[in-house]
Amino acid sequence: MHMADALVIPAVAGTMYIASAAAAGCSVKKVRLMDEPEKIPAMGVMGAFVFAAQMINFAIPGTGSSGHLCGGMLLTAVLGPWAGFLTMIGILLIQCLMFADGGLLALGCNIWNMAFYGCFAGGFLIWRPLMKRGITRKRIMAASVAACVVTLQMGAFSVVLETFFSGITELPFSVFAGVMQPIHLAIGLVEGVITAAVLCFVFEARPGMLWTGEAASAEREGRLSLRKTLVILTAAAAAIAGAVSLFASSLPDGLEWSMEKTAGTAELEAAGRAYEIAENVQGATAVLPDYGFSFSDSAAGTSVSGLIGGALVIGLCIVVCYALKFFRKGKS
Repeated sequence: MHMADALVIPAVAGTMYIASAAAAGCSVKKVRLMDEPEKIPAMGVMGAFVFAAQMINFAIPGTGSSGHLCGGMLLTAVLGPWAGFLTMIGILLIQCLMFADGGLLALGCNIWNMAFYGCFAGGFLIWRPLMKRGITRKRIMAASVAACVVTLQMGAFSVVLETFFSGITELPFSVFAGVMQPIHLAIGLVEGVITAAVLCFVFEARPGMLWTGEAASAEREGRLSLRKTLVILTAAAAAIAGAVSLFASSLPDGLEWSMEKTAGTAELEAAGRAYEIAENVQGATAVLPDYGFSFSDSAAGTSVSGLIGGALVIGLCIVVCYALKFFRKGKS
């Protein structure tokens, strides 16, 4: 659901940058007040896992469309909404600059649509209330599916609103909404099942990693140490990014499919100085455009992109955590 720059005018893009920046600033303030240094490596590992998972487009039977995880709910369930939101920003920033996945002008929109709802609406309105009476596998499954479906619907509708207020006449509001919402309902159901499976593993391995909004998130010891759990998740992220990504569906994703159904094309044009600047910046920074080598169509480009991208997410999360002195309340 990464929006391209042509879908928004600079005024809408700027507004969403401001909204996303405000949420990020609040998140930085909240995270700096926490005393949970063990979340520093968890942010990196979970960020790399979500980055890898987003590379896997799964086909939606009978539609000719595909979908991929957004990952906001998955990050929130492990890291909490504030740290989860900041981790998602890191993922989307690397995707945008390194791989030209989503427009630079539209980055504020993508952060809001893909991260804000999953982390905050999913975390505070669905996940935390269901976990207040204790974490169980059934509650994890129910919360994961419900949160992914609801927040993906919110994100999809935000895309429709952003294109509407941008005056993209090729995507009339009612028609565009009429195709965006149903296809993202199907994608949300699949994402919910996958999210539940990953969180059930974390619950069995290290239940204390799961966020509930309470001081203690688990009443029993897990089967694995925190280190071993993170090692397994890191290995899984590497396997997904380096190997499983080669089998991702080539069908258009939910947004592209909706655009084709509505406008007859997923490639809209936009002209203006702001678009030129954004395109030039991405042209200079995207060394692996579209997750591949610019000089070759080799499948190895996908694997290399996945592994490098995951490593960059880990590095960025850890560097930012130490630079901004996250999770250091107890040492101040």
